Amino acid sequence: MASILGTALSGLSASQVALDTISHNIANVNTENYSRQSVLLDTRAAQYTGSGYVGQGVDIAAISRNYDQFINQHLTLTTSAYNEADTLYTLSAQVDSLLSGDSTSLSPTLTSFFSAVNEVADDPTSLPVRQVMLTEGKFLTQQFNSMVRQFSELRDQNNNQIDANLAQVNAYAQSIAEINAKLVQANDGATANDLLDQRDNLVAKIAEKVSVSSIVQKDGSLSVFIGSGQSLVLGNKAATLSLASSNTDVAHKNILLDGQDVTKQITGGDLAGQLRFRDEILDPAQQQIGLLAAGAAVTFNALHSGGYDLKGATGANFFNIAAPAVVNENTSQATITTSYSAQTIGQLSASDYRLNYDGSNFQLTRLSDNTTTSYSGAVPLTINGPGFDITISGTLAANDSFLIRPTYNAAGQIDTALSDPNTIAASASADTVPGDNTVALKLAALEHQEILLAGKATFNEVNGQLVSKVGTLTSSAKVNSSAQEAIFNQAKQTRENLSGVNLDEEAANLIRFQQSYQAAAQAINTASTIFDTLLGVLG
Repeated sequence: MASILGTALSGLSASQVALDTISHNIANVNTENYSRQSVLLDTRAAQYTGSGYVGQGVDIAAISRNYDQFINQHLTLTTSAYNEADTLYTLSAQVDSLLSGDSTSLSPTLTSFFSAVNEVADDPTSLPVRQVMLTEGKFLTQQFNSMVRQFSELRDQNNNQIDANLAQVNAYAQSIAEINAKLVQANDGATANDLLDQRDNLVAKIAEKVSVSSIVQKDGSLSVFIGSGQSLVLGNKAATLSLASSNTDVAHKNILLDGQDVTKQITGGDLAGQLRFRDEILDPAQQQIGLLAAGAAVTFNALHSGGYDLKGATGANFFNIAAPAVVNENTSQATITTSYSAQTIGQLSASDYRLNYDGSNFQLTRLSDNTTTSYSGAVPLTINGPGFDITISGTLAANDSFLIRPTYNAAGQIDTALSDPNTIAASASADTVPGDNTVALKLAALEHQEILLAGKATFNEVNGQLVSKVGTLTSSAKVNSSAQEAIFNQAKQTRENLSGVNLDEEAANLIRFQQSYQAAAQAINTASTIFDTLLGVLG
């Protein structure tokens, strides 16, 4: 009798737990990254009798989740790869649109300006024509300024989004650390499926922001690493990511992990896409626009200042442009001044430069490709660099270094210097000879001269190269984003096939275990009837 009742009760209990688990699955059908749970049943050890072994019912061996570590790791990797590619494409498309848009592109404005210069060459004494040249020059500088402002806005937006992503990663990491603490504290051999799902979901969220890997420790905690292996979570402790300005540019942000710069170690996810956008597209685009602005201004000024205006006065600079910026990277007592050189402007590259002093010699390094040129001489010293001159005075010490930025800010610091159309220097003679357009013709011819990039590119070609390069990078990013999305969706579907909740399957299981529950209850009822009959006989 006890055997019948015990066996029936074990079946009733098992069916009850199975029904509870099925209901839990159904309730979480829409829960992100939830893993379907299953009740694993195990036959109880049979009891020996004189007639043989009699079964004693069923035990609940475990409640497992349908989970595969390899599938989850693959999904994590594809998540990071897709988010990086998609973020890079989304951001680069904005720069592509800015550079090639009808109302924002430099090409039409540059063409209009030189058309106005040609008009002055055709009619050098006409004040209305000269005024148009001044106006078009103003439009050109405003277009340069506007483009740099929009670059700055994109950079600020990008920095803000990086900061927001870091805050989210910090929150996810802290939550993982808290779950680790709960799992270690409650580690009694049982599997806390829901906590494990929550932890895996947090890892998946981090993967959207940055590449992530994880290792389960013996105590049940999960160690989480980001980028190229930097520790984010160890046990119940989470590191903190933050954003800080570089020493040379407040707008250039570095990512710190507990105070250590890990910017170069960041890979995958939104963060890698945002950093790549800044380093591979946004900053180079601003450098190239600055090269065009500096090259055009310096070359145009050199010719214009050698001519004469309508009143016979020596020509002044047509454009104002600030000297290349210099940043003292340490506590050097030396004074560094710079100026653009019309003689070497064609050698200028769209890059920052670093001037180092080793105690006896100077090294000027082009940071875009780390090409270094050495110079020697006693201070005060003037170095004739590639497109700009450097004058060094004061007291130098070994390991002094200076960052020189001849193109980065140039387009944002250009303006027209003239306001009176009479002061346009179109003539080659101080004598006010009517119709002398010698200098104006030379100024107009600059449009088609290969002056920049070592004498291999015109002004429009420099701009065209930038538009083409960004367009190509954007197109490539789009293709890569689409490809990574397909791989990501496939990995997500593979996980869903294994771990996702199928309502039809759960409904079938619900009926099966409901019937099992009812049968076990009937067995209990039968045992009760037999027990009552025995009591009646004995009574």
